[in-house]
Amino acid sequence: MRPTEVLALYPRHDGTLRSMLDARVAVAGDRPFLVFRGDTLTYGEVAALVDRAAAHYAALGVRRGDRVGVMSRNHPSILLSFFALAELGAMMVPVNPDFGVEEARYVFEHAGVCGVLCAEELRATVTAACANLSPFLLSTETPFTESAGPVERAGAADETCVLIYTSGTTGFPKGVMHSQRNVLLAGEGFVERMHLEPSDRLLCVLPMFHINALFYSFAGALAAGATLILEPKFSASTFWRVVSESGATEVNTLAAVSSILMRRPRSEYVPGHALRKIYGAPFTDETYRVFREELGVPTLIEGYGMSEIPGVLNNPFEGPHKVGSMGRPSRHPDHGMPFAEMKVVDDAGDELPDGVTGELLVRTPVVMKGYYRDPAQTEAAFRDGWFVTGDLGWRDTDGYFWFVARKKDIIRKRGENISGAELDRVIGEHPSVIEAAAVAVPSELGEDDILVAVVAREPLNAEAIAAWCRDRLAPIKVPRYVVFVDSLPKTATHRVEKYRLRGDATLRARAVDLTRSAGVQR
Repeated sequence: MRPTEVLALYPRHDGTLRSMLDARVAVAGDRPFLVFRGDTLTYGEVAALVDRAAAHYAALGVRRGDRVGVMSRNHPSILLSFFALAELGAMMVPVNPDFGVEEARYVFEHAGVCGVLCAEELRATVTAACANLSPFLLSTETPFTESAGPVERAGAADETCVLIYTSGTTGFPKGVMHSQRNVLLAGEGFVERMHLEPSDRLLCVLPMFHINALFYSFAGALAAGATLILEPKFSASTFWRVVSESGATEVNTLAAVSSILMRRPRSEYVPGHALRKIYGAPFTDETYRVFREELGVPTLIEGYGMSEIPGVLNNPFEGPHKVGSMGRPSRHPDHGMPFAEMKVVDDAGDELPDGVTGELLVRTPVVMKGYYRDPAQTEAAFRDGWFVTGDLGWRDTDGYFWFVARKKDIIRKRGENISGAELDRVIGEHPSVIEAAAVAVPSELGEDDILVAVVAREPLNAEAIAAWCRDRLAPIKVPRYVVFVDSLPKTATHRVEKYRLRGDATLRARAVDLTRSAGVQR
């Protein structure tokens, strides 16, 4: 089926989560919607549970505009709450379950939550984090025990239904506000991106506090009337067993996930699975080769999006696929509907020609409503109606976009701009390196020198890193400083927090200065 034919199977919705759910129930109420640990809920059963959840939240005093936190591994009650709170006109605030008390306190207090749905083992953390708020607490194990009558459906399509707190690579996280209509448009866009059909079974191993799980896996399954297989979290050792036993046909990954799976023992692999499609980024030639030839997954689709602008670019499902590219602007199944646009501009905001690197600006209907309680940052995020990504990239003559670096990840050395992301990738390909992160440090001559922090899998010296770089990069890109570390600071979505590396004065003091030493053993 074509993506537009998939959407045409169902009655039109009004832009709210509940209206899309009802449209799927009307056509396929007995079709499996949600699978969790072997238990299956049909579309009709989910709708009935959403009614119960909405009544329970209303009985607890949740009203239009309220915020309710969620702190748990993936669990069906999170999605039931998402539907129910949106129906009441309230907002869900998902929080990383690995957060400590102070990290969780910042989000809960900034959002001003009136209640929290949490995993039972996290109750103590949530209680301490919410000491100044005194919210009601619900357990994911028994969340909606009270029965009550139907509630008024107060939620509107264009009102905020979720606050996604950014990973905070530059400091405190910001609460990204998205409407119900945004979630549904993103889901419909994912039907187009991955050619989803009602028979698809989407495996969700990424966390529900991230747009990938909510806006792509969940919303995509809902839009297609497909089945969502929800796993509490990603487990590399059991991944292929879960894929095989669940009959999964599609899964979304992050770079770290695909990289881990490629390097796991092949004894964990289960042949004869039904997995046919993977969405994620970035992919390399090796990623394509391993998953296609060794792991039996024929279709890999790369894309690009941010918490503020989900699903902006993708390699077309039917090709051509350009490995390493972020792809072309994404489309809605209704190709006549205006959707994602992207342009490359210089520092003055003027559009640049193909092949020239500049900052990426985006215009899309699936754009955040703003940052919660932060009008200044919201205003700074837009320029003449275009969202300013802070990413550098370029467009080729076929209309495909290519990522270069975060604008703040550029190292300025002797008048040249050097991409920290490029160095990370090249050094990370060394067989003895697990991962690497390059950052700028002040040079005695002005501008920057390059420091790279390396996590090694076996004994290695700094000169070996420099030699690897000399064979693959221009001389100006070879790092001056190399420091070996046990791990790199990461956000909840596995992005390296380079601002923490830049702020760690001990790194340079501990590093080998390759202008003065041939390197020492780790």
